[in-house]
Amino acid sequence: MEKINRSIQCTVEQCRHHCSSCNYCSLDKVLIGTHESDPSQSQCTDCLSFDMR
Repeated sequence: MEKINRSIQCTVEQCRHHCSSCNYCSLDKVLIGTHESDPSQSQCTDCLSFDMR
């Protein structure tokens, strides 16, 4: 049975930590970062805990 962390919603099915049975992450915590020097939009942020399936 998959571990589901209902505190972290996620829709990225390509990530190893995505729960295949629902749109949640299985990690206890995630690291959010940015690829911009001065982020101004949500598209500038990234889940640095992403791990390709």
